Amino acid sequence: MTPGTFFFVVGASGVGKDTLIAAAMAILAPGGRYVQARRVITRPAGPGEDHEPVSEAEFFRRAEAGGFLHVWEAHGLHYGLPARLRADLAAGRHVIANGSRASVPGLAGRVDRLVLVEITAPPERLRDRILQRGRESGDQVEERLLREVGRFPAGLRRVTVANDASIEEGASRLVAVLEREAGRQEAMIACEP
Repeated sequence: MTPGTFFFVVGASGVGKDTLIAAAMAILAPGGRYVQARRVITRPAGPGEDHEPVSEAEFFRRAEAGGFLHVWEAHGLHYGLPARLRADLAAGRHVIANGSRASVPGLAGRVDRLVLVEITAPPERLRDRILQRGRESGDQVEERLLREVGRFPAGLRRVTVANDASIEEGASRLVAVLEREAGRQEAMIACEP
């Protein structure tokens, strides 16, 4: 069986990663070839992303027990992708995970077929979307907008999706990129000796 591809979706705060992933999964999930990673976060449940909320103590307990494929910290919170995603990849399913740009170096090498999907949007849209979430103050919003991220590891497959139109258009672009890249990875595997 051909292993699946791990799609790590990144982008600035407010770029619309959660929205586009959810809309793309509505299209892709019925086929059974794609799964969305549900993140474990040390943030209470609330509006926005469907995540598994845990305490810091529980998060660190799971991390110590090998319960995560990948972990990172951002904005005072801890994030983890469950280790069971490896089973999805081994079964040939493609995994779509919302991630952090700064954590990419820590993920590189942890999965065999990694594709970085960077979502972009105009700065004025980013500001509006972050403010609409209502989780940050004005200063925190500006801090997020100015956040710089280092370079990504050399040789990492990286594609970009512009989220500068409707949700439907952005989701359509994301689905097209995921399908193209999944096919590309499968073709590369087929050519391996």
